[in-house]
Amino acid sequence: MNEFYIVIAVIVFGFALRSCRTMFLRKMGAVVMLIASGLCFYFLTGNVWAGIAAAAAWFFLPWVELLTRIRKMRMPLENRLQDRYSTNLDVFPNAETHLITLEKAGYEHIRDCGWKLGGMMQNYQLFWNAETKSVASLCLCEQANVTFTYLTLTTRDLKDGVWRTTNFPFSPTLKAAPKVHWNQISCSNECALKLINDHHEYLTKQGFIDDDFLIPDPDHVGEEIEHELRHQIDHNLSNGIIRLTGDGHFRYTIKGLFFLWRQFVRDMIRLC
Repeated sequence: MNEFYIVIAVIVFGFALRSCRTMFLRKMGAVVMLIASGLCFYFLTGNVWAGIAAAAAWFFLPWVELLTRIRKMRMPLENRLQDRYSTNLDVFPNAETHLITLEKAGYEHIRDCGWKLGGMMQNYQLFWNAETKSVASLCLCEQANVTFTYLTLTTRDLKDGVWRTTNFPFSPTLKAAPKVHWNQISCSNECALKLINDHHEYLTKQGFIDDDFLIPDPDHVGEEIEHELRHQIDHNLSNGIIRLTGDGHFRYTIKGLFFLWRQFVRDMIRLC
């Protein structure tokens, strides 16, 4: 009975830490919950290794989805953005606030478009700023009954390099193509103005000056997004992350599933 109370006490302590506002304490709360899992199995079996295995099992839970839904998933090689005219912004967190901030920062609207990738509907609102030589894409994502919003700023240099800053909350599901550089900041950063400043600081740290960048062509922003996705798909095909299915689609390989698992684990650690 004492063992039962010990486990309950550890769980309560873990929940208390998880409710804190400090990120470090929340992460410690996640560690405490792992310890609680290990203690539970240790007390049940009397075996230390069983307790360690129980705690480690949390990191293998993504394989349930990897071996069921994702292994069977097929995605098209060619993707085309379709125009969107009636996106309901009310269901997407912070969408209206982001739009207002972008307009105040001098970004001009280009178009609303979207596509469906990996079972997720992605609606883009594209903007550009000639002065900062950057493109802003506000992505409104919807999968099942879950919606979320993220913002990405893109700048291109004269050597065809692509530099991006985003608050996308998850790790990428494909390897980045060559010359595409990502600066992924915390998804808790929900201020568009701060993200704009972070992007500027990111470019400055790379040693760039204003004359090193290309002025975006608003008439071809959508085509550039489509081209980059296809280039990324080709890069992952050559790296064995995905393979062709022979019907105009691709799927993840075993190597790709392990790549996704590592990304899932990274998110579990980063977002906990």
